[in-house]
Amino acid sequence: MVQPTATAERDARLINTRHEDVNPNDIAVGVVIGRTSESFDFFVYAIASVIVFPKLFFPFVDPLLGTLYSFAIFALGFIARPFGTMIFTVIDRIYGKGVKLTIALFGLGCSTVAVAFIPSYETIGVASIWILTLFRIGQGLSLAGTWDGLASLLALNAPEKRGGWYAMVPQLGAPIGLLVASALFAFFVGNLGAEDFYDWGWRYPFYVAFAINVVALFARLRIVSTPEYTHLFETRELQPAPVLGTLRTQGGNILLGAFAPLASFALFHMVTVFPLSYVFLFTDEGPARFLMIEGVGAMFGIVSVVLSGYLADRLGRRTLLAGSAVAIAAFSGFAPQLLDAGPAGETIFMITGFILLGLSFGQSSGALAGHFQKGYRYTASALTSDLAWLFGAGFAPLAGLLLAANFGLIAAGGYLLSGAVVTLLALYFSRWEK
Repeated sequence: MVQPTATAERDARLINTRHEDVNPNDIAVGVVIGRTSESFDFFVYAIASVIVFPKLFFPFVDPLLGTLYSFAIFALGFIARPFGTMIFTVIDRIYGKGVKLTIALFGLGCSTVAVAFIPSYETIGVASIWILTLFRIGQGLSLAGTWDGLASLLALNAPEKRGGWYAMVPQLGAPIGLLVASALFAFFVGNLGAEDFYDWGWRYPFYVAFAINVVALFARLRIVSTPEYTHLFETRELQPAPVLGTLRTQGGNILLGAFAPLASFALFHMVTVFPLSYVFLFTDEGPARFLMIEGVGAMFGIVSVVLSGYLADRLGRRTLLAGSAVAIAAFSGFAPQLLDAGPAGETIFMITGFILLGLSFGQSSGALAGHFQKGYRYTASALTSDLAWLFGAGFAPLAGLLLAANFGLIAAGGYLLSGAVVTLLALYFSRWEK
């Protein structure tokens, strides 16, 4: 008997038949919209983890310990992602990508917007912390399900000698999402009194996240539900495979793929979430000004991501990743001094960090799909992305703040240096083509 959901997905494909050839530019639009919506959800929660959650959910400890607790819950979203991939791979295999994306994006949107309705610790006690934890895990599980394969499809269908250019397209979503999230929080923090902001102002960015997810859902369904793209997924063998079987056959390549971009993923949080927490906790500066600096840095990041595509097509992705890792290692040596040098130093820190982040992050996922066996390519790429975020970014704010609080900012720079070293080792042991 045919499942009703499978029938609905087939009907959606017929409705969306366009009788025209698909091209990488169409895929690119869907990818950017999708990644921007995911990144916006991510950064709304991340910013609130610094300036909101410690005060509302951990008022019984000092601000530093409250922020560390908040970052521990933040990390749970990354721990949940591989489990989310296991769950949504089954849904994908049985019911199709359209059903999987619908469930995942509504789950992500609901988990995000629900955070805005959690009462504070002073209202319901420790239950508020458990509810926050539950919704953060829900975000992680759902985010894994938003993997639609379009980034892999884009990389595999890129024109000859333009692989680097099309590989950077999915990565544009992260700085764009950060730019919007930072601007929203900066507006509310800068224009509301403390009482109003902590009472209701911080909740509005979470409401916006749900609306953006709905737009992203329809934009992506419009692509994945067409017969043309279904054919491309099938001919490129971008079909979900069992997770355990994928790990057994592709485990080594998955680990290399997860560790190769470690420098960029570690830097990702060391120039976004961590510096915001350091400035908020250890200086007298308000968060609104630093959030605006982050927004400016994000704009430099967007330009740098685009530049990475140009450079990768001329130098090779592997060469660019290795060169970026060396530059990040050098940056880790003087970054702490910049972050501790007042507004001017903070601005130089953020702009320099985002330029390096764009060059490295712009190619961090561009070479994944072609290095797995065809039958496992789709699921292996999803798992590689999950593990790269977990190993590289999941614990970076927590580790960075712990190190800085106990051993000074120079220790946080050492954490970043270790990520660069791991990237260079992973590239050395990999068989990636230039």
